[in-house]
Amino acid sequence: MATVTISPKYQITLPAEVRQALGLHPGEKLLVEVVGGEIRLRPWRPLVRQLLRELLQAYPEEAEAVGKITRHDAVGYIRKLRKG
Repeated sequence: MATVTISPKYQITLPAEVRQALGLHPGEKLLVEVVGGEIRLRPWRPLVRQLLRELLQAYPEEAEAVGKITRHDAVGYIRKLRKG
């Protein structure tokens, strides 16, 4: 089991073997929770719906093009997701 040290700014560095085992990369987010007096960290993986919404907002023209190529109304589908 690896150990980490808390810096003066309350930061920790994850050991390389932990990062590699979980496939973590710089900039990724971790969920942090306290369970039974222990700190639990786990990768935050956004829901597909959330990713689709963000992609539509960032790349509306590309989303529409994908819909035309696949003959699937991706834009309409994502708009429905936005509403509820």
